[in-house]
Amino acid sequence: MTTVTAPRGGAPAPGAFPDWGKAGRDAGDAVPDQAVEALWRALNYLSAAQLYLTGSNPRLTRPIRPADVKAEPRGHWGTCPPLSYMLACLGPLTARRPPGSELLVVHGAGHAVASVLAHAYLTQSLPLAGGTGWSMPRLQELIGTFPDPGRLGSEITPLIPGIRSVSQGMALDAPHRLAVPLIGDGELETGTADAAWLARRALTGTGDHGAVLPVVLANGLRMGGPSLIAGMTGHEKNRYFSGLGYIPFISDGARPGEFRRALTQALAAVRPLGEPGPQPVVVLTMPKGHTGPGQAGSRQIAGTPAVHKTPLADPRHDHAELAALAEWLASYRPAELLTAEGQPSALVRQALSSLPALPAPAPPTPPGGHRRPVPDVSAVIRARAQEPGFRLFSPDEASSNRLRLGDSGSTPPWTAEILNEEIAHCWLQGYTETGRDALLATYEAFAAVNTSLLVQHLKHQRLRLAAGRHGMPSVNYLITSLGWRNTYTHQNPGLAASMLETEHPGLHVYTPADPARAAAVLDAMLASRDQVNLLIYDKHSEQAFPPRPARDEIARGAAVWPRYSQGHGSPDLVLASAGDIPARQLTQAALALRATHPGAVIRYVHVGDLTVLGPRPAWPSGLPVDAFAGLFGDGCPVLLAVPIRPAPVRALIAARGQAHRVRVLGWADPGRPASSEALLSLAGLTVPGLTAAAALLLEGHRP
Repeated sequence: MTTVTAPRGGAPAPGAFPDWGKAGRDAGDAVPDQAVEALWRALNYLSAAQLYLTGSNPRLTRPIRPADVKAEPRGHWGTCPPLSYMLACLGPLTARRPPGSELLVVHGAGHAVASVLAHAYLTQSLPLAGGTGWSMPRLQELIGTFPDPGRLGSEITPLIPGIRSVSQGMALDAPHRLAVPLIGDGELETGTADAAWLARRALTGTGDHGAVLPVVLANGLRMGGPSLIAGMTGHEKNRYFSGLGYIPFISDGARPGEFRRALTQALAAVRPLGEPGPQPVVVLTMPKGHTGPGQAGSRQIAGTPAVHKTPLADPRHDHAELAALAEWLASYRPAELLTAEGQPSALVRQALSSLPALPAPAPPTPPGGHRRPVPDVSAVIRARAQEPGFRLFSPDEASSNRLRLGDSGSTPPWTAEILNEEIAHCWLQGYTETGRDALLATYEAFAAVNTSLLVQHLKHQRLRLAAGRHGMPSVNYLITSLGWRNTYTHQNPGLAASMLETEHPGLHVYTPADPARAAAVLDAMLASRDQVNLLIYDKHSEQAFPPRPARDEIARGAAVWPRYSQGHGSPDLVLASAGDIPARQLTQAALALRATHPGAVIRYVHVGDLTVLGPRPAWPSGLPVDAFAGLFGDGCPVLLAVPIRPAPVRALIAARGQAHRVRVLGWADPGRPASSEALLSLAGLTVPGLTAAAALLLEGHRP
């Protein structure tokens, strides 16, 4: 069944946007429905075969025997058929898209990896033994080695060619691009997905964009029971998506020809992001596990949570399940779909298309070099925005964070604001994954909302690099409105601590001491590649420290400040700051020590990147042993003041084996509203408190 709500408000202006509707019609005219149905059967068969078969009988040229079945079937089946159906229907469209355009399929259903691997094999993009391409040995490897936890894994990840994430950000500033996110029942219930329906309205007037055609795989089940959308009637689904401002195209996919025509209608109604008016959404209500076994013996399978993973638990040893497996796999008629050489049949190949390559990332800037002298972070942002391929994302707080972006306080079109941290991150991630530079600016306390998203991105980045995809623009956060000057409810420096705990090699936590240093660091961040950068910088900072050491702080992550040091030779004490507020406090303490300890040798160090305190090889950016000793001495006490909680910094020092001589002072939660001075006192960061602590360390060390 297909239900279509008539579009309102007319179609996009001709010539201003690719004619995706014509592309759909051309694909329908060029590729018969029988070919799409054959590709769908091939994807379903290969998905099920990966879960169950050893690879010894890949085309079922003889009856299945227990030895053909894996001893421990693993993986997820239920979401594969609907996802495979969409891949089969989108294949001809991808191959016949308008000239100069780009169609990106974005996978949200992470449990359908068997389908994605099958598709990558059929499109000759899956690296197997000896390379890519079709062959019987590679087909046997695809089937027999699944789920291959040591190489490609059992979930959808960047290790699989063509995998991307976060669709709306991909379409920004890319009028030629259509992103098609495939959204599962469970994902539909998450807060981020729910907010994304409304989020597109925040992009009105922000430039010329591509489009997003969301596809909801409303299969009726989450992992353990019915999904929320499953409880809606067809009329209720229609009203739900219409109320969100979308034109719903609802189908159960029972007839490929009818569904493909509905898909073409949806494509004709697609509008660029940011353009007012309703957008289309495709809702595929194909049941979870469709075409799989209905039952095994007396046990019901179809329509139950049993379809989520392997619906047949042990067919190698259970005769009823073996019979059900044989009937299930034979229903796809694999000998018609795959040749004896492991190639898809001629009919299947008619519907296939290759995966479009990701846009080439911009060339990286040499490490430590910034491109232009700039006075503050606002100037850096404005200067970068004059060049193509840049966006600032902010949760409705750019002006509150004292970012001067446009004339007379206006918001320029290259800025996108929405009162939702997660959406801002998702836009940023999608933007950077398509080769453009971006920055997310937010309050320190609210940044912690995105902890899980950033941890997942770090995993995503590791896998992308492991797959050989280097040179992607970095994910950059400007963390300002710090808790040191904010109300109690706005005090939470937890994001930096959580990120440091990951020990991710591409992470940098920058802690510049003044506006000029923050500007130079931000410029270097925007030029970097394959990193996740956090810049911790107080929006109220107006102090200025000697500029000469700044270059070393950016290049090496830390440098000696001679103006605040005292004496020559091996230090009796090292004072070290990280961040603007600690630098303001500790430099005053250093000056006070001159009066009370004139003969002491005191070295002052500023740490501009907390990750350099960690040891190599766990932290590739970490200072070498000799460089660390050259800055922090060898055996003398160190007093280190940081803008975040001290525990993660202590862990970095302890990993070097230096915890016995380094005292770290940092943020402490007051437990109730407190003044800025009270916060400093609680943390031990008042000037008298730091002076006393330093004197105690100094007197305990000197003879």
